Amino acid sequence: MPTEITDVSERERRGSTVAEMDQAELRRRIHELGEWFHNIDLRGVQTAPDHFLGDFPSIKWKHLADAIPQNLAGATVLDIGCNGGFYCIKMKQRGAERVLGIDVDDRYLNQARFAAHQLELDIEFEKRSVYEVANLAGQFDYVIFMGVFYHLRYPLYALDSIVKKVGKQMIFQTMVRGSETARAYVENYHFWNKEIFQDPEFPQMYFIENRYANDPTNWWIPNASACEAMLRSSGLHIDAHPEPETWVCSPRHVQRDGKYIVEMELDGTL
Repeated sequence: MPTEITDVSERERRGSTVAEMDQAELRRRIHELGEWFHNIDLRGVQTAPDHFLGDFPSIKWKHLADAIPQNLAGATVLDIGCNGGFYCIKMKQRGAERVLGIDVDDRYLNQARFAAHQLELDIEFEKRSVYEVANLAGQFDYVIFMGVFYHLRYPLYALDSIVKKVGKQMIFQTMVRGSETARAYVENYHFWNKEIFQDPEFPQMYFIENRYANDPTNWWIPNASACEAMLRSSGLHIDAHPEPETWVCSPRHVQRDGKYIVEMELDGTL
């Protein structure tokens, strides 16, 4: 008589079907994977039902969903800082042909792989830094760059590098502090104009030396004008602004004389 398999990971290793895992087992496995930052509905079980932001990131997605095509058949998607895989799942469910999620945190990657398996979705996940995105082959139709920017010590370098991978659109989201009103300003100011820097809507970034919200990786937090100014500076056109912290952009002027802006900066020709 064959031995009954009771361990969830062993059952998965032996190729068991998703349906074999009942909700009690599912809850146990979700718990074993550690604290989740993405609340994902896995066949009726929520991964982070008590999230301090509410039903996150669904509360973001409900504003963003209409800014992304409903039918992504044939499209390729890159999700930078994929966390538990919420956005990867949403894009794959819209028919994207290839979805690649990258993150540097093994806990999040394990959660994302588990969620995709439970939902029977073919999604790729890799451990890779945002600064390694340029090493990926080719471009992606859609690049998701959400919840990462303010965690970077070198945010503009990362943004300039990422635009090289954007085929059609990038979905950009960051924590915003200071003024949430974005304004366009004149192209130049004389040296003695100090008053402009007192304007709360003027593009600015707040540097966090130690911690913000108990997180030592919160480094640079922009106001809304800085977000839009940096996106434009990287050669992106703002197509939509579906909610206060999120912009949908397309590459318009990411190259000058056939070279990307980041390449010109690094070789001293910008």
